[in-house]
Amino acid sequence: MFNNLEAAVIPTYRCNAHCQMCHIWQHPSKPEEEIAPVVIDKLPSGFTRINIGGGEPMLRDDILEIVEVLRPKTRHLEFSSNGCYTENLVNIIRKYPDIRVRVSLDGFPEVHNRIRGLKGGFDRALRTIMRLKEVGAKDIGFGITISHRNATEIIDLYRLAVALEVEFAQCIVHDAWQFRIPNNVIQNPEEVIEEIKKFIAVLLSSRRRQPFLRIKDWFRAYLNLGFISQVQGQPRLLPCGAGRNQFFLDPYGEMFACNAMEYSMGNLKEAAFEEIWQGDKAREIRQQVANCQKNCWMTGTSRPAMREKPWDPIYWVLNNKVRLWLGKEVKYC
Repeated sequence: MFNNLEAAVIPTYRCNAHCQMCHIWQHPSKPEEEIAPVVIDKLPSGFTRINIGGGEPMLRDDILEIVEVLRPKTRHLEFSSNGCYTENLVNIIRKYPDIRVRVSLDGFPEVHNRIRGLKGGFDRALRTIMRLKEVGAKDIGFGITISHRNATEIIDLYRLAVALEVEFAQCIVHDAWQFRIPNNVIQNPEEVIEEIKKFIAVLLSSRRRQPFLRIKDWFRAYLNLGFISQVQGQPRLLPCGAGRNQFFLDPYGEMFACNAMEYSMGNLKEAAFEEIWQGDKAREIRQQVANCQKNCWMTGTSRPAMREKPWDPIYWVLNNKVRLWLGKEVKYC
């Protein structure tokens, strides 16, 4: 039904972590107020990707029911989790091994545990990945939120992911109402940019055994190029399609274009999805997105943009692969 449409479904703002870049845990949703599976089932079929995040989604007692509602509606169903509830994830993956899982890992033990505010958080995240591999998960990996707190950890974390033969996803700290932190921005931007540049070169030189993961590394280099533009306050590499090819569903049923623009298109508890998606408020918000000056480069909006305009990232990747082959430096523009 929908072409190139992604959704972030946030079933809870409850969280057991105390992350430095996200204060959702200080403003948790109440279980009795959270959107029920029967309401989530009002979403149509045909999504390219649905990400279930939070908060920590494993805190929902009915998370398996939510999975069973969403899985038939999308080509790719994905969890973003801090990895503390290992057996909950294992039980889901035993039943549905095709579901993607990205476990947050923001550094090696001291750095990760400090950023996430979780005692033993690194060990639990690593143990979760190993258990998911053991039970036959088909698509698992780590996910890092890049900031001034952990930029020097990126390359070594990537090497850990390569050694384990798992994915390594990246996003970057950005200012969004969802996180409940004013001015949630990168400090020491020049130092962070230098680390991202080093990482881009590593990704473009990927030596992963699996060709598919190697190619994904090349295009994640382009994703990281967008992070540099964001940190520098430059325009996005590609136009934002929030509210058009991506939306954000919060625990209360409100549908937003993204988590950086706090204007609801409508509430799924009160109306049909099509009524909201095609309504006047949604059209008004899409116009606001078209005029938005935030220039954020979030994974949820950058990935659909790259699919809509594939020749831009393809040209950049091929051009820089040739440059590296000729012994030249990567061109970061």
